[in-house]
Amino acid sequence: MTSPARTRSRRPGRAVLGAGAAAFGLAATAILTGALTGAANAATPTAAVTATAVAGWPTPGTSKPVPATIEVSGAYDGKMQRFYGSGDLGDGGQSENQSPLFQLKDGAVLSNVVIGAPAADGIHCLGTCTLKNVWWEDVGEDAATFKGKSSSAVYRVEGGGARKASDKVFQFNGAGTLTVTGGFQVADFGKLVRSCGNCSTQYKRKVVVDNVDATAPGKTLVGINSNYGDTATLRAVRIHGDSSKKIKPCVRYEGNNTGAEPKVLGSGPDGTYCRYSAADITYN
Repeated sequence: MTSPARTRSRRPGRAVLGAGAAAFGLAATAILTGALTGAANAATPTAAVTATAVAGWPTPGTSKPVPATIEVSGAYDGKMQRFYGSGDLGDGGQSENQSPLFQLKDGAVLSNVVIGAPAADGIHCLGTCTLKNVWWEDVGEDAATFKGKSSSAVYRVEGGGARKASDKVFQFNGAGTLTVTGGFQVADFGKLVRSCGNCSTQYKRKVVVDNVDATAPGKTLVGINSNYGDTATLRAVRIHGDSSKKIKPCVRYEGNNTGAEPKVLGSGPDGTYCRYSAADITYN
């Protein structure tokens, strides 16, 4: 079964990025200026820091409609199937407070999943969770939302990728530490990670972006609330197709718990909240 045509309208200014042509499991390589750069197999993305090409996107052989949220405890292996919303999860809208396709309980691991369109609100993590080799073909409201209430909660996104996110890819509403790593790919996006700017309950949050490929168009890699003590650490980030350097690696906000629009305080490395140096970001 194939997923139905997407009907949701896109937000103004949203560009559409073409799908990757390489099949899942086939390593992409590029020869630039006489140097061979190997990109890792999409099943276990481990792109080198100096890579100038990124691995191809997976091409699922089967697709599975999801009419109601799939609850996950323990480990769930999607076996590289495409999951897409149907019924109540299939309107393809961008409204807030949608239900997710997957909801992960504390300690759950979700692996080898391709989320197609419509994607509803992607994945919700209620506590510590790991998303391993998960791919979002066309992000709905958000790709994943992290909602744990403990400062010891650990959320890991290892490999995989997301594209066509008119706003946020990862919404960090809860407490704890979120790490995006393993050669994760993001393309055609608003923000890769956003610490909630106006949630009714706020926390001090830590974000680590390490070994990630970002392809323009895009706006921001990480947005944090410095007034709540948030930190963002960036390492081995490769930005592609952005020679004018319009994508901001880290933006600091003044968050609130009133629902008001958060105020932008500044951007760039400051050694306290936005923790990275020029050497941690490369442009190809």
